[in-house]
Amino acid sequence: MRLNILIGGKAGQGINAVSGIIAKVLADYGYFTFNYRDYQSLIRGGHNFNVLSLSDEWIASHESKVDFIIALDENTISFHKNKLKKSGKIISYPLFPDAGKNLNIALASALAKILGLPKELILKHTEKFQDSGKAVELGYKSQKHELNLKKLNNKISIISGTQGIANGAINSNINIYYAYPMTPATPLMHELAGRQKDDFFVFQPENEVAGINQALGSSFAGKITMIGTSGGGFDLMTEALSFSGQSEIPIVVYLASRPGPSTGIPTYTSQDDLDIALRAGHGEFPRIVLAPGDANECIEKTNEAFYLAEKYKCPVILLSDKHLAESDFSHDKKANPILKIKMNRKIPGKEIIKASSYEHLAGGETTESETEAIKNAKARLKKYSEIKKEIEKLEPIKIYGKQSKNLIIAWGSTKGAILDSIKNLDCRFMQVLYLKPLSDKIKKEMLTAENIILIENNATGQLGRLLREKTGISIEEKNRILKYDGRPFTSDLLREKIKGRLV
Repeated sequence: MRLNILIGGKAGQGINAVSGIIAKVLADYGYFTFNYRDYQSLIRGGHNFNVLSLSDEWIASHESKVDFIIALDENTISFHKNKLKKSGKIISYPLFPDAGKNLNIALASALAKILGLPKELILKHTEKFQDSGKAVELGYKSQKHELNLKKLNNKISIISGTQGIANGAINSNINIYYAYPMTPATPLMHELAGRQKDDFFVFQPENEVAGINQALGSSFAGKITMIGTSGGGFDLMTEALSFSGQSEIPIVVYLASRPGPSTGIPTYTSQDDLDIALRAGHGEFPRIVLAPGDANECIEKTNEAFYLAEKYKCPVILLSDKHLAESDFSHDKKANPILKIKMNRKIPGKEIIKASSYEHLAGGETTESETEAIKNAKARLKKYSEIKKEIEKLEPIKIYGKQSKNLIIAWGSTKGAILDSIKNLDCRFMQVLYLKPLSDKIKKEMLTAENIILIENNATGQLGRLLREKTGISIEEKNRILKYDGRPFTSDLLREKIKGRLV
């Protein structure tokens, strides 16, 4: 069973409140949900919408057609009526002229009545809103039970990708987070700012260059440190990224992608920044790049990022995007056990410690010696073999589905739509979680397949290019499913594209 509900209106009308209320009620009732947010770069006005999908099984995507439209304004109907299924229904703002500022609550309550959800649960999840009781009554009385969803025994939690990253950072005992606001990384700054305590705080510097350099100073002083930005801000950080590689000061970088080049489409999504994550910065130095695919993995991989940064004293880049960061995922599973962060380096205070951007001797003294330059370069690059062994213990890839001659390869936020789209199809799916260094398991899996399909949210197939470089295996152009309009894949349309490429 699966339903898709589109909630639309102007920025500031409380669209997120509607989807949030319904999602919480459904979770209490044992149903899985996925909430996709689509909004313009405006504080007020314009047109925003969410698509809330629900199912009695785990889901992590939305579909292109909807069963209900909840319209807070006329534009929602005119823009989206072509997405409504023939059996679908519109619940619109004219129904509740007396709802006032709680129109969104009245509409949420009306939908709950249609779905057969108890009014008591609506009241429970709207009590924090002023004068919400009247709006709940208005909405509930306006409709009839049509679907009568049965209560399930699943114990459901709801969490966004951003909240997952925050949980992973808190689990790692983070001391300080630096960020200059840039969508879609900004929500993490807000989330962490609300969770500050005596030994952890959030600081907003004057720009991204200041942020990463301040972060390196904090890390040098022995603090567990993270910075966050999007593509344009990351560009500004790349000189200091090389400083981290040379000085061996550990740092975790949260890179939340959005479409480029330049400002691009700032409030939409893409997987454009894999190339820059892999190669940004001058010189040759070790780094780790990893990309979770859902909110639970955000918790786990963030913790792993801190663990690896500290153990190998190198920069670790945690890749996300708007779709992963700002979508709400439901789950009934616990994250992996927390890895304890062990600080295996000297900290200033008890003795003189030097960290230099120059080539340097073991004590930090600068050098231009040919012998030392070669020795240090070899030592830096040797870390890769050590890191590769380590990440094999941390699940660098995941394989879904039974043995098949068809293999789908993807990374990051495409995971949910892929898993929802391949049910009952003759294929398996390899999710790449560690993108640098790559696991040797990847080539082995590719060699067992007769037909490889690449799925990415970018225009050039950046993962495909990386795989060709590292494995020598090229994925045929006709088998590349690429989407680069700023929007994520919907599982129903993706399923048709996949079916057309199976052998």
